[in-house]
Amino acid sequence: MSKLNFETLLAAGVHFGHLKRKWNPAMAPYIFEEKKGIHIIDLNKTIVHLDQACAAMKQIARSGKKILFVATKKQAKEIVSDHVTKINMPYVTERWTGGMLTNFQTTRKSIRKMVMIDKMKSDGSWETLNKREKLFKTRQREKLEKTFGSIAEMTRQPAAIFIVDILKEHIALAEAHRLNIPTFAMVDTNSNPKLVDFPIPANDDATKSISLIMEQICEAIREGLEDRKNSKTDKDEAETPASAPLEKTTRSRKGAAASTEETPVAEVVSVEETPAVEEAPVAEVVEVEETPVVEEAPAVEEVVVEETPATEEAASEEQAAE
Repeated sequence: MSKLNFETLLAAGVHFGHLKRKWNPAMAPYIFEEKKGIHIIDLNKTIVHLDQACAAMKQIARSGKKILFVATKKQAKEIVSDHVTKINMPYVTERWTGGMLTNFQTTRKSIRKMVMIDKMKSDGSWETLNKREKLFKTRQREKLEKTFGSIAEMTRQPAAIFIVDILKEHIALAEAHRLNIPTFAMVDTNSNPKLVDFPIPANDDATKSISLIMEQICEAIREGLEDRKNSKTDKDEAETPASAPLEKTTRSRKGAAASTEETPVAEVVSVEETPAVEEAPVAEVVEVEETPVVEEAPAVEEVVVEETPATEEAASEEQAAE
């Protein structure tokens, strides 16, 4: 982005302000002097604030977000639309519809109506309508195109808003404040710069002044978009050679997973074989049960002991008989 110099700003008439009686006291820090009842804007402050605004715009564009441009005054319509169309950003150059940002859902419904009419013309259902319905749809499409055609691709609220004249676009400025959207604006000597986050003290009535400021702003946005595009290509190039190592790692992971799946089978087999080894206690129980069988000898001894007296009595009886 080429930095502006004093000669370029002077040639474009950026330094011309409004009459003294129309000035806003809040613009006093940005006024250089008064000459023939007209305030002269300090171009040093203009260059400084323009550089700050361009840097912020470049950062927003680098993040991939949308910036809304608003300029409904006659001398700014064509300039803004020509510059902004080149960078593919939304803009409003016709009447600002109240609630375009704060009631964004209704705005999206109006855009969907316009898209549905275009779809009807493409899929052939347009021919099924009668002449009166076609005329009504055509007029409705033209009205929607005039108001919302330039913001049809804005699917969500913008990340920032740029205004050419904050006095004329006070509704857009109020909606941006309510939604906490950063504001950028060209402020003349009759405006209040405290209402804008990034004020650019400049003449907002001359076409050359508006064109020069818009050129610098759009150039900063274009650079931000190019940086974003280059960063994406660098990432893609960095990911391409890394594909082979990723395949190796995936293969190694698959091998590790297969080995881990085989190990539980061995564990299960070993666990199932352990009860066969533990059959020793069963043998012990059998031995314990056999010991009472061995202890039956005392009963036999008692029988033998009881029989001895009987034999002795028989012997004594035989002796007595003799």
